[in-house]
Amino acid sequence: MTDDTRPDGPPPFDRPFEGEDTKQRVYGAVLHAREPTTAATIAERADCSTESARTHLSFYADLGIVIRHEGRPVRYERNDDYFEWRRVNELARENTVEELQARVSELTERLEEYRDEYGVESPAAVNVLEFDAERVDDVYVDLGEWATAIEERRLHERARRKAVGQTAPSHT
Repeated sequence: MTDDTRPDGPPPFDRPFEGEDTKQRVYGAVLHAREPTTAATIAERADCSTESARTHLSFYADLGIVIRHEGRPVRYERNDDYFEWRRVNELARENTVEELQARVSELTERLEEYRDEYGVESPAAVNVLEFDAERVDDVYVDLGEWATAIEERRLHERARRKAVGQTAPSHT
């Protein structure tokens, strides 16, 4: 039996949405698009008709999940702001204010460690060419983790502020 036919394995790389319904395939295709994309291209990737893709894309645009760019042809792209909003709400719902604050503090400490280690304020300010060849890969890993920690702290802080607002006593 080949990996392509394993019932418990991932779908084949060339058919990542196999087994999903059309709505899910369109959703997956637009989420994987790296730039505004036509309905015809989304339809091709989702293995459906262009009209069916347009119908689902219109639905997702109404929900704010995708952004519709008017023009000839109309193009669609995922709405990163929607997914950030969703992540912040999820963090606020699943964690207490104290847990969120602890995570913000932990991430802040990690960011300070990176600043101290590299002597700059952000990963973008690090000149990788200043490091020995055998250390470059480790530096790139650190820079990726540093950038991720910056983003995670920002999201956790937004969630903390949201959670504080939800638990604040009413003054009515």
